[in-house]
Amino acid sequence: MSVSIHPDTIPFLRALKANNERDWFAAHKARYQTVYNQFKAFAKAVEDQVSQHDVVELVKVYRIYRDIRFSKDKSPYKGHLSGSFTRATALRRGGYYFHIEPGKSFAGGGFWGPDSSDLKRIRQEIAANPDELRTILTAPEFVKVFGELRGDRLKTAPQGYPKDHPAIDLLRYKQYLLLHEFSDQEAQAPDFAQKIAEVFAAMRPFLDYMTDILTTDENGVPIV
Repeated sequence: MSVSIHPDTIPFLRALKANNERDWFAAHKARYQTVYNQFKAFAKAVEDQVSQHDVVELVKVYRIYRDIRFSKDKSPYKGHLSGSFTRATALRRGGYYFHIEPGKSFAGGGFWGPDSSDLKRIRQEIAANPDELRTILTAPEFVKVFGELRGDRLKTAPQGYPKDHPAIDLLRYKQYLLLHEFSDQEAQAPDFAQKIAEVFAAMRPFLDYMTDILTTDENGVPIV
């Protein structure tokens, strides 16, 4: 049996964006709770789908309340609902994320904030053999789902690499992210959980490539 988001999810989030204040939210708290409770059930359905092709930790569902202590934007609430999975054990690297927002829903993942040692190791491997990653990123099915690699990049070459390195376009990344967007109609469809899981499954060649790098040293010797 498929589990969908609540039909009021997109309308509620759209209304919240136009009325992002505590008094409005308090007056519509019951409406939010209905949407949120169904979203938690939906997130579990996504987890069940993903578990058919990967081993993941329990889904994490994020709160709608924003931490505004250090932000110039004092809006108290997020304009979206979201959840994520970490791939289980040190032998599976990377993670998955799904996001529901009017006109901006998507599923994706990869490596949002790799630490300096992981980033160094990734760049080592890309510099030595960029073709393996390029083959993954240019595969027709991969391009159909994700388009291109995303993430913040350095404006120049990373330390230790020449600006004219043949793989400089890949070496400049500070994040390695993949993303597939969904329309509001797709997000409200009965098979949305399945479609998210299919996006995550399409990420596996990329995640497995990165896992191979991050679980071995530069000589290919396992370090985990």
